[in-house]
Amino acid sequence: MFLKPGRHLTQLLKKLTAHELKIGNCISRSFLSADMTQPEPVIIEATGTHKATVIFLHGLGDTGNGWSDVMSGELNMDHVKYICPTATSIPVTVNMGMRMPAWYDITSISENADEDDAGIKKSSSYVQSLIEEEEKKGIPSDKIFVGGFSQGGAISLYAGLSYKNKLGGIIALSCYLPLRNEFPGIVTANKDTPLIQCHGSMDPVVPYRFGQVSSILINSFNPSIQFRTYTGLGHSACPEEFRDVKKFLTQNLGDLAAS
Repeated sequence: MFLKPGRHLTQLLKKLTAHELKIGNCISRSFLSADMTQPEPVIIEATGTHKATVIFLHGLGDTGNGWSDVMSGELNMDHVKYICPTATSIPVTVNMGMRMPAWYDITSISENADEDDAGIKKSSSYVQSLIEEEEKKGIPSDKIFVGGFSQGGAISLYAGLSYKNKLGGIIALSCYLPLRNEFPGIVTANKDTPLIQCHGSMDPVVPYRFGQVSSILINSFNPSIQFRTYTGLGHSACPEEFRDVKKFLTQNLGDLAAS
């Protein structure tokens, strides 16, 4: 797991102010308690003819609502449908067992900590099922993008790179590649899928160098990755980053972006 040794996530979260946790114009939601039923995703339908889909995953303790405004605002495109799933609430070990929306458990904060293999794969399977549903609705896999922020970005990397069909692209914000020892062995159809990875140089939660290490590893089997650095940015997103992501979508949607 690419997390800084010797730093406790709970302490980091307590130190971060609401401003530092701000994502676009959306403040990360309070930690919630819930049963294990998968919440319904937030869906923003295409305003034009539906020709492409973006599936975007929130970070630890947030919900799909936390990123829906960004999808319908800064990243909105007429022919694109946006799906913002919400993770089930589970106890998170490093946060004293508090229940909160999480894509997988984090047992300890160290570079070589054991990872929640089952949780990562369960959430990845859920994301891949959302991709399959879009394919059944007639959207080609190469017009489907998966992405996420922080823990959601980690799942988007694992689910996207390991998906059975070639995707349109992968968007990874302020995150790392989980279960990295499985790569590139589990990659089949997405060895050259366009991928944008974005990271703030001052991220106190998922340190910048762990994003770099992930990027180097991914580049060894997928040369279509681009790594973007945002000087002075913490564990959040910024307007420049949104512009880069929208440019990435526009470039990889081709004629659909202009139609």
